[in-house]
Amino acid sequence: MIGDIMLDRYITGIVERISPEAPIPVVREAHSFSRLGGASNVMQNIQLMGGDVHAFGVVGDDEAGEEITQQLQQYRIHVGGVLTDPSRRTTIKTRIISGGQQLLRIDKEDTTPLSLQFQQELIDNVQALLSGNQIDALILEDYAKGVLSEGFVQNLVDLANQYHVPSLLDPNLRNPMRIKNLSLLKPNRNEAYALSDTAIQHGDLNEVRSVAKKIMTHWSTKNLLITLAQEGMLLFTADGYEEHIPTAAREVYDVSGAGDTVIAATALALAAKADVHDAAMLGNIAAGVAIGKLGTAAVSSEELMAEIMKIQAAPKFVTAG
Repeated sequence: MIGDIMLDRYITGIVERISPEAPIPVVREAHSFSRLGGASNVMQNIQLMGGDVHAFGVVGDDEAGEEITQQLQQYRIHVGGVLTDPSRRTTIKTRIISGGQQLLRIDKEDTTPLSLQFQQELIDNVQALLSGNQIDALILEDYAKGVLSEGFVQNLVDLANQYHVPSLLDPNLRNPMRIKNLSLLKPNRNEAYALSDTAIQHGDLNEVRSVAKKIMTHWSTKNLLITLAQEGMLLFTADGYEEHIPTAAREVYDVSGAGDTVIAATALALAAKADVHDAAMLGNIAAGVAIGKLGTAAVSSEELMAEIMKIQAAPKFVTAG
């Protein structure tokens, strides 16, 4: 998979007083840790669910870039496609948390477009694996940090189609583009409205369905999966099929990273030749596990199987008509 690789850092602590310098809380740091973020969080999700992942992206020539590469390797993710660009900084998101609440986020990043030289090197690396039948699905994860651009993404999608490999795009409203012939486009609600150039009036399911029809027409995508947080997901296919998939979550703690989990599980299912309905259902179940955790936590195959078993074992009620 290819996209904006980044590092998520967390600083947790206790707030006991307000600063005398400004009306802000003083956090006494208790613990700090780092996790793979952005596209690298999707990679981690896929690997933990049992997939084999080739990472494609760019990091800076810095400590954070080295840490990302080391963490990817710890998860047995192939890093041969991760390039180092000395001209840009590795993206880092640092979150300050106290009492389970996020107080502040600090972003360190460069969002300048990736040079044509790096784009071509990434394309060549992806094509080499495609031609060797080493890629069963291609995920493009856009966090608007400069790696993905319209022409670059279209070239990758065309390559995937040439080798009959499903391509999936997780778009970002801060990086507008229009890509043709995707296997699956996975925006969230706000992104879907932006992609269709539609202003949100009510935001209800009927309005989202209207938005979806515009996207299906303008993007010529084979399948569209719109994530709706606590309301689940809406699936649309090119042959006119439509389904609302209610959320599988029992408790919602943190929706950050849930979209990453959806596309990871959905892509993994498509790579295994599942149909798009079953792939979306698996993505929904995986997201239900993810939003029961704090932060951009990945979901393992064991957690996913346990949740599937719970759903299968749950009593089903039938009402007489």
